[in-house]
Amino acid sequence: MRILLTNNTVAYRAGTELYVRDVAIELMRRGHQPVVYSTHLGEVADEIRSATVAVIGSLEALGEAPDVIHAHHNYEAVAAIMQFPQVPAVSFCHGWTPWEEKPLRFPQVRRYVAVSEVCRERLIAEGGISPCLVELLPNFFDGRLFPPRDPLPRLPRLALSFSNTIGEESGLPLIRKACRNCGIQLETMGKATGRIERHPGQALAKYDIVFARDRCAIEAMAVGAAVILCDVGRLGPMVSTDKFWKLRSVNFGLRSLSEPFTEDGLTEAIRRYDASDAAAVSAMARGECEMQPAVDRILAIYGKAIEEARQAAPISAAECNRALVVYLEESAEHHKGFRLAETNREWSEKYLEWTRRERLLQTEIASMRASASWRWSQRILQNGLVKRALGGLIQRVAKHSNRTAGARESIASQQQRARID
Repeated sequence: MRILLTNNTVAYRAGTELYVRDVAIELMRRGHQPVVYSTHLGEVADEIRSATVAVIGSLEALGEAPDVIHAHHNYEAVAAIMQFPQVPAVSFCHGWTPWEEKPLRFPQVRRYVAVSEVCRERLIAEGGISPCLVELLPNFFDGRLFPPRDPLPRLPRLALSFSNTIGEESGLPLIRKACRNCGIQLETMGKATGRIERHPGQALAKYDIVFARDRCAIEAMAVGAAVILCDVGRLGPMVSTDKFWKLRSVNFGLRSLSEPFTEDGLTEAIRRYDASDAAAVSAMARGECEMQPAVDRILAIYGKAIEEARQAAPISAAECNRALVVYLEESAEHHKGFRLAETNREWSEKYLEWTRRERLLQTEIASMRASASWRWSQRILQNGLVKRALGGLIQRVAKHSNRTAGARESIASQQQRARID
């Protein structure tokens, strides 16, 4: 089959980007012809193409219609559906909150896949999708990229925060304190801290405890680390054999993070470390979460969608256009909101810079007035050179004060226009 996989970006090393990379490469290995489409290409796109899988940034580049569309993220998915209106699609939902993951209601979408019970609930309870059309297929790992490590030590020595979102401003100091409480050294990996690892499977082998969620948690468990589930402002349990299946059903993700993110809570979770139980969890993860059975299921779901499309009447242009209108109306606020946020961010940065300069100049004036030279200058104020220097400094302060005031007015004007829109 020729399979078109869509994603909002294949630029960064993040969840769905790596999901698409792994699935596309495995489909190619099995003799299929996958093509990855996104409007934002980058490092991960290069990895996919280096594996001899086609990557495109424009649908015009695809000279043959696919047999099925593997649809991630509505913007690119809708573009693909409109380009190939008679091709069946399978829509994958990877998140509870992102608007890009909102249930996609197009007549071409024959099947839906949820990566957790939470995502399944979003499709059914918020998207109006029939339960018989929704398949539950949690995340997975590639066993070739994440081999098992040597046995864990009796007591943990080294921990890792494995996350693209947890950084110095978003929880990392608390994790560091909790590790220090337990005599453990902490290292980081992920976009939020600037350490991007192209081969995390090899790097994970040296860590005894890993703080992660979702796909990262599965990968760390598969390697053999003891895993504590967490994300920004949220904390879950250390994954244990008695909790594994319940946590698996929610993809080791959002619904499992039900505790306050505190130093005490993190410290308590660390102290639950049990090397033998972590080894048993790793064996469960390697038996349950490996990629090969997951891709078998994905291919079976493609097959169902293709067969149902064959048996159904052709989709009319009117049906497709109505679905497109609904999508555009429902997504308008998000696209407009992004533009407004970008504009406000630019003005806010200018405002902060002008405010910083104004404070520096005000400090310079205060320092000058407190100096002995200032007092002497009062006596020789008639001197033309002194008057010009002082006058120039005051003009600079006034200039930056005016810019700061202008920035405040511009931000207020932008916000007013946003409310009107």
